[in-house]
Amino acid sequence: MDTRERILIAAADLLAEGGADAVSTRAVSAAAGVQAPTLYRLFGDKQGLLDAVTAYGFERYLADKQAMAATEDPVEDLRRGWDLHVEFGLTHPSFYVLMYGAVRPGERPSAAGETYRVLLGMLGRVARAGRLRVPVEQAAEMIQATCAGVALALISAPADARDMGLSTRTRDAVLATLTTQSAPANEEVSVSSRAIALDAVLSRSSDAFTAAEFALLREWLARLASRP
Repeated sequence: MDTRERILIAAADLLAEGGADAVSTRAVSAAAGVQAPTLYRLFGDKQGLLDAVTAYGFERYLADKQAMAATEDPVEDLRRGWDLHVEFGLTHPSFYVLMYGAVRPGERPSAAGETYRVLLGMLGRVARAGRLRVPVEQAAEMIQATCAGVALALISAPADARDMGLSTRTRDAVLATLTTQSAPANEEVSVSSRAIALDAVLSRSSDAFTAAEFALLREWLARLASRP
């Protein structure tokens, strides 16, 4: 374990025990057995340390997320992914609040980009199966916003008064809005669903078009996807 990792683990332990207020440079230096100048050299200041701890929390979350094997039902995988997200928040509330509740206006934590890409990948599978009702990016924003909101609401509630059904009800309502329950028969697939599916496939391989052609095609597909 190198010095940087030792400091991150010490800061993570303090965060878990006492929240962000407990993560002072003095306390972290003492817990990690390093001098304050070492901490400043590696992280710059307390905010830099908190940003690094946030990234460390995301890494732990991603390790759980990526260990979840995909099934043949991409919508069920979305459902399981939602539950894993909320479970992580309740198991590691101080990390979660740093990750999703202490954001700075106009900034998405850099570590959050990878979790968002994982969500886009899961929704891409739903789209290619013809089961997504809205474009992938729009669905991702809706799921991220509602799932994070549910997790933060449950974290803020007293442990003995948490309504865990809130997560289940919200999850099912959101997924019912965004997806179909089962793969539709070929003749039942709407034009918008076909456009969303084609866009998801093309997003994985666009070398058949020039950049301008690809942009124009995606514009047309987006227009078709917005049709009822």
